[in-house]
Amino acid sequence: MKTFKCCFKYTLQQKVFILFLTLWLFSLLKLLNVGRLLFPQRGLYLVEYSLSTSPFVRNRYSHIKDEVKYEVNCSGIYEQEPLEIGKSLEIRRLDIIDLEDDDVVAMTSNCDLYQSLRRYHQKLVSREEKNFPIAYSLVVHKDAIMVERLIHAIYNQHNIYCIHYDLKSPDTFKVAMNNLAKCFSNIFIASKLEAVEYAHISRLQADLNCLSDLLKSSVQWKYVINLCGQDFPLKSNFELVSELKKLNGANMLETVKPPSSKVERFTYHHELRSVPYEYIKLPIRTNISKEAPPHDIEIFVGSAYFVLSQAFVKYIFNNSLIEDFFAWSKDTYSPDEHFWATLIRVPGIPGGISRSAQDVSDLQSKTRLVKWNYYEGFFYPSCTGSHLRSVCIYGAAELRWLMKDGHWFANKFDSKVDPILIKCLAEKLEEQQREWITLSSEKVFMDENPMMASL
Repeated sequence: MKTFKCCFKYTLQQKVFILFLTLWLFSLLKLLNVGRLLFPQRGLYLVEYSLSTSPFVRNRYSHIKDEVKYEVNCSGIYEQEPLEIGKSLEIRRLDIIDLEDDDVVAMTSNCDLYQSLRRYHQKLVSREEKNFPIAYSLVVHKDAIMVERLIHAIYNQHNIYCIHYDLKSPDTFKVAMNNLAKCFSNIFIASKLEAVEYAHISRLQADLNCLSDLLKSSVQWKYVINLCGQDFPLKSNFELVSELKKLNGANMLETVKPPSSKVERFTYHHELRSVPYEYIKLPIRTNISKEAPPHDIEIFVGSAYFVLSQAFVKYIFNNSLIEDFFAWSKDTYSPDEHFWATLIRVPGIPGGISRSAQDVSDLQSKTRLVKWNYYEGFFYPSCTGSHLRSVCIYGAAELRWLMKDGHWFANKFDSKVDPILIKCLAEKLEEQQREWITLSSEKVFMDENPMMASL
């Protein structure tokens, strides 16, 4: 059998002609914008327009300075006006560009400039707030700009803030967090950092590290609240202080009798193992049964998030029962979801709840609002954003409902899902802070000048 080979040989002149023709065709296609017609690109929406087009960050988007900005009226969003809600939906169809971790690093490298950009000097504070400092434990691992926005929203110069970042976080994220802490005397990085694994004791340990540091602070805080990077407040600091005062030393968190679906979490030994194809580690249940909890402790379950008095926190760091219970919990699944819920039921603990008391559900505890997709339409309206592992990432149309629901904080927020909600929620909280302080100042004036009140 003969093999036929066909070889095409071109002269140098022919090769030059083919190259010229190819370049000419590409130029023509570009001139006619054929690529845009065949593969139309979505417009861009810069979440932080003024910063993304400024020299204060990496300045990637200075070339679109003259592009049309999308102006949304937050009062219209709050009042659920169709035109403004429609604008927010239109924005969600664009390519949403937010500041990246290295942008936050650049922005916070100069503390005076950063504080001026974010107008920290314009934050208002009342006498009541000054006399009632709050502590925060922030356990975070990604999206520096979302953490920065959270801190800005809850910041008060009389409060105290501990940031625990995951040892596995990207270096730029760590630098951004360190920069933020350096810019404020009342924000610090936890003295001991953990490599946090999902549903593992390391998540609980991260909060405990911050709580231990906060107890050593010179700030005499009244309550501590723990948050993560996708949380956001639903109350101004003034309102939050008013609500915390009503607790009168009690704690607030979810604590319910464990449903059968969660019992195996703490009745079997779990081992931390790598999960194939997901590139994460998870506590995996074994067939080894655990012994009963120490000291006859009765297990309750709830959330990893809490509002705790300083007396409660001091108690847990000076009690052998708590140490034994923590050690027992190390090989359980998601121990932070039973640790706090159980401790609040321990007899004699400050601000505790009796074991025989009724369940305190996540809807009754005002600590943190999470909208689960299987309860939508029953306990709360449908999610207008998107879902991640059954949890709603809120949309702008939920602004009014979020602020009226009564909870103090909510999860989840994501600027890439709906940047308008975060912008408008921050704006409304600042507005409410101004209104409350104005009313408070007027009341103080009337109390100090009773003759004026009769006029």
